[in-house]
Amino acid sequence: MERTLIKDTLKKIGKKVKLQGWVNTKRDHGKITFLDLRDRTGVIQVVGLGEVFSKLSSEYVVEVEGVVKGRPENLVNKNIETGSIEVEGQGLRILSSSAELPFDMAKPELNLQLPTLLDYRTLTLRHSKVSKIFKIQEAVMEGFRNASQELECTEVFVPTISASATEGGAEVFKVSYYDHEAFLIQSPQLYKQMMVPVFERVYLVSHAYRSEPSVTTRHLSESIQMDCELGFVGFGELLDALEFVGRRTLKFVSEKCEDILKDYKVEKAKVDSKIPRVTMREAQKIILERSGVDHTNEPDLMPEDEREISKWAYEKHGSDLVTVTHYPTTKRAFYTMPDPDNPEYSLSYDLIYKGVEILSGSQRINDYDQLTKVIQQRGLNPENFKMYLQAFKYGMPPEGGFSFGLERMTMQVLGLGNVREASLFPRDMERVDFLFSGHKE
Repeated sequence: MERTLIKDTLKKIGKKVKLQGWVNTKRDHGKITFLDLRDRTGVIQVVGLGEVFSKLSSEYVVEVEGVVKGRPENLVNKNIETGSIEVEGQGLRILSSSAELPFDMAKPELNLQLPTLLDYRTLTLRHSKVSKIFKIQEAVMEGFRNASQELECTEVFVPTISASATEGGAEVFKVSYYDHEAFLIQSPQLYKQMMVPVFERVYLVSHAYRSEPSVTTRHLSESIQMDCELGFVGFGELLDALEFVGRRTLKFVSEKCEDILKDYKVEKAKVDSKIPRVTMREAQKIILERSGVDHTNEPDLMPEDEREISKWAYEKHGSDLVTVTHYPTTKRAFYTMPDPDNPEYSLSYDLIYKGVEILSGSQRINDYDQLTKVIQQRGLNPENFKMYLQAFKYGMPPEGGFSFGLERMTMQVLGLGNVREASLFPRDMERVDFLFSGHKE
């Protein structure tokens, strides 16, 4: 008999089926055992008799044969798709047993401390509330790809080992590369710029690595970036493009994952209205007027500033998104174009969603001599950027781009408290799989 997926049992009432999956929960009522069986498509109740059913525990992997039957109306479970039916078990085979679980996986909410959630990651990911995070993440990625293709971008695939530190600075992981020193990329930035003379418009998904000596709720040592780079564009066109991709991605997630958003009790993203645009200094003045907090001399927005300007965007413009532009040139990467009208500030931008920056980018310097000069002024050696500069030496059009953080975007869509919850196996300065301080079963 061929396997039937749980979602297909609704079409097989009165028929015998073979199901395979995990025991989600087990309830014994005298000689009768009730199992909630889980596979990739859903959960269904199985009713069984005998010792073979009663000796099962959560996370056993089993094969069940039985007949699909309708439940009495007063016993229908409206919380699951298959709640109107159950399987009368006639045979059971244990495919794999499970050790005793370290905590209760049967509850609708998995209320664990973050270290426990991550130390038992292969187990906690099986919980429906946790696994749904990554269905949202899948939709974020799909929405991004769809929007990038609408912009006529070509997807490219770039390396994550570089001959130089992408943006300079100390926040880089050095690796021993045969007899040489190399680096894990802080960003796919340089390689995607090299592709503009090839395809004009490109997009990519890449892992990025930053050796930041801090542990915050919004930073990871290894993250996934979703980038676009566009040729023959000016600053206004770049703002239009990044807002288009951000809006389309969030709308796609809201439409595809409506049930998950309801389960998490979060509203769909409000992105239909025009996204407000303010410079960084304008944002700081708005924040000062609203809250009395004076950060007007600071070179960047603080996390609390991002939250406050988001509240302003929502209250004044009905938008969960706000675009902030013109950050100080000295605080942005060397390839960032200074504003010709005021070179102290750059043609740069962040997209802030519900209080957290989810995108950063800029128009780039595309002149070879100017770019070489800036690299030297930043205390970097042009020889370390030889291949990158080669692309500009032989003709680079006006161009720019932007980068979304996949984990941050996922975190904000669901209102999670820590970006590590939105990473399958998060890396930070305290953890690679397990905490460096040790893990005990």
